This record gives sequence, C-alpha cells and structure tokens, in this order.
Amino acid sequence: MERAGHSATVVDESSGGGVSGDATVEPVGTVEPVEHVEPVENTDVTRQRRTGKRALWLLGLLAPASALLPSQLVLWTGMSIFWWSGVMVFFVVIPVIDMLAGEDGDNPSDSDVEHMQEDRFYRWCTYLFLPVQFVTLLVACWMWAFGSLAVVDKIGLAVTVGLVAGTGINAAHELGHRIEEHERWLAKVALMQTLYGHFFVEHNRGHHVRVATPEDPASARLGENLYVFLPRSVIGGLRSAWRLENQRLHRRGIRRWSPRNALLHTWAMSVALFGTLVLVFGLSILPYLLLQAVVGFLLLETVNYVEHYGLLREKNERGRYERCSPRHSWNSDRLCTNIFLYHLQRHSDHHANPGKRYQTLRSCDEAPQLPAGYASMVLVAAVPPLWRRVMDRRVLAHYDGDITRANILPRRRGKVLARHARRDAPLAGPESQNRTSRTAA
Repeated sequence: MERAGHSATVVDESSGGGVSGDATVEPVGTVEPVEHVEPVENTDVTRQRRTGKRALWLLGLLAPASALLPSQLVLWTGMSIFWWSGVMVFFVVIPVIDMLAGEDGDNPSDSDVEHMQEDRFYRWCTYLFLPVQFVTLLVACWMWAFGSLAVVDKIGLAVTVGLVAGTGINAAHELGHRIEEHERWLAKVALMQTLYGHFFVEHNRGHHVRVATPEDPASARLGENLYVFLPRSVIGGLRSAWRLENQRLHRRGIRRWSPRNALLHTWAMSVALFGTLVLVFGLSILPYLLLQAVVGFLLLETVNYVEHYGLLREKNERGRYERCSPRHSWNSDRLCTNIFLYHLQRHSDHHANPGKRYQTLRSCDEAPQLPAGYASMVLVAAVPPLWRRVMDRRVLAHYDGDITRANILPRRRGKVLARHARRDAPLAGPESQNRTSRTAA
C-alpha cells in the first residue's frame, strides 16, 4: 500500500503500456523524490468533518443529473431559457455556493488515507456517475428527436448535456489512473460521449510526464490566452496520444492499425455509441450529439488551461526537468467544486502523487492557490484581459518576482519580460508572504 505523500508509478497497459504518473523519458525526466505533504490540520474537529464529508460525495451525482432539469423546469415554468440551465448551474449556482461555503480545509491524515484508499464507497461514487450520465444523454436524444423544441432550445439542451459530458471526462480521469482493469475500461466508457478517447492515453503517458514544461500541449504558458491555447492543446494532445501509442505498438512488434491499438478501440466505442443513437432516434440528432461532444472536451481543455498556467519545472545540472511537485499546479480548495469534481481542484497533490484516489488528496501550503474555484476561474479565463489581470501577478508572486522562471509563450517572451522588468518587488499578499516565509525557513 502506497503511503500518503509518495508517488505511485504503475504500469498502465490499457492506456498504452506506459505509466500512470511521472516517468523518466526523453526529453523530460525526473529527479528528486517529492517531499512528504503534511496535512494542514489534523484535529478531532477535522475527523468529525471528514465523517460528514464522506456522505457529501454522493452529491457529485447531481452533476450528471442536472441535464434532466431543463425539461422539468420548462414544463413547470413555461420558460424556454431553462433549456440552458446547465450554464446556470455550472457557472452561476456552483460559484455562488463556493463563495458561501468557503474553503474545504479537510485533509486526511496518514492513518486515514490507508483506510480511505480501500473503502469501496468512494469507488461507487464514481461508478454510479456513468449510468446517470448516459440516462441524461438518452433523455436529451429523445427531446432532440421528438420534442417540440425550437432550434435554439435544442442548442441550449446540447450545451447543458455537453457540460455534463465534460464532468464525465473528469470521472474518466479519476478511473483512468487506477490499476484495476475494470476501472480503466469504465474510463473509456465515460469518454465515449465526447469522442475524446485519446485522453486516456495522452493524459497518463503524456501530460503527467511533461506537465509544467514547454513540451506539454496541455500546460498553458504565461501570455497565452485561452483561445490560442485551446487549438494547441486539442490538436497537440491528439498528436501526442497517436505518437505515444504508435511507439508502444512498435516496441511490441504490433502494427499501428491493429485492434490492440488503444486509440482505435476508444474511438470505435464512440462511433458505436453515436451510430446506435442515430439509428434509434434518427439522423436529426447528430448535429446536437456533435455539439455536446465539443462542449464537453472544450470544458476539459479550459480546465487544463487553468490548472498549470505559467508554471514551469526547473532543470537540474544534467539538463533534465525536476520531478513534478505540488508547486507545479494551481490549487483551489473550494468545498462545492471539490465535491462535484472529485477533488480535481487539489490538482497539486494529484500531480505529485498520481496513484492516490480522489478522496485522499490533500491541499498543501506549497501549492500556488487560485483566488476562486474552477467554475469561477473558467469564466475568468474566457475573458483574456481579465485573466491576465488576475493571474499574471500571481505567477510573478509564485516565482518571487523572477518572471524568467515561468513558462512563457515564446512569441510573447520579449513583451512579458519587458513588462515585468519594471516591477522590482513581487505581489504583496498572502501568496507572496507564504512563499517568502517558506524561503526564509
């Protein structure tokens, strides 16, 4: 059993025979082990809160179930705006609850982690996400095919379903990191709806190896706005997954178009799903199926943008990147979004220790902190000037005022260095003060 705070490196055959976690590969490597991440608090009060939080994970099922809301809300109110209720839930209701509920602050101790890792209750919370997700998709298909909806209403429903599909990719993310064969297959099932099966290979064997480096298409660079990042990450991730899978097959003497190609069977699963739905409900639903898939994977990539913006792993004397640690991912510990995204916001601990299940992830002082939860930050990212105003100064503070240590967009490097060269001191605030005190210690 892996102890909390230590990285697990496991061979992941189903995702292409690579590793689930950080690995030593060219050109990016790993060196020093990650230091043990101590919990922020470990009191009797925390233990009582943890007991209550265990039941809260069932609320995560409300995320896929939210796609069932539009038809009922329209039926009872007569207001067609509720076909867009997914947008309201994800980007209004959840941020407001995050603001009211505040920080989570519930970190499991070492003694708790071993029990929680093996507690199957937490696994079933992710397993049950999938049937709810697909029931909502079937209901949506019926509404697109046979409901008396205007085109704009159908688009609103597709966006709502797509946001659910995006959170389904997050469920696939959790399941895809596991060593159990059935959980890896469930990850592929969760990815069917968004046509994003290659994420299963690229995330584990590409992103986790190259995270917070210029070589990673899913790590946003300082000065790179969301609309430049999205095509780079989508196309770059697809190319990387294909290359990684071809390398695996070549090492084993298997041709790339073999049925054993992990990308081919994940894509075939999506084609089978879409083909079956079109056969049952008619060709008229296809544009909305495609739209919800695009919304789903763009939500995922926007969250990727938020998670590593501007952060860079340093190189050692041998020219290899240091091992990924909590300081290489942006963290947020807002309670509501933590529950709905299975602790995805504790992203720093996840990248430092990818073998840990979601319920055991911790929030730690070393990680740079976002000013709000992911749902709020996605909205901020959609407005590039606002994003730069909020985040660039935090990147500067994270590196103690030395912007040259950040992951900067190459074509904007000169402008970024010139702009921040006029600033003689880092941001005065909690982030800067915490980092200064740790440096002094």
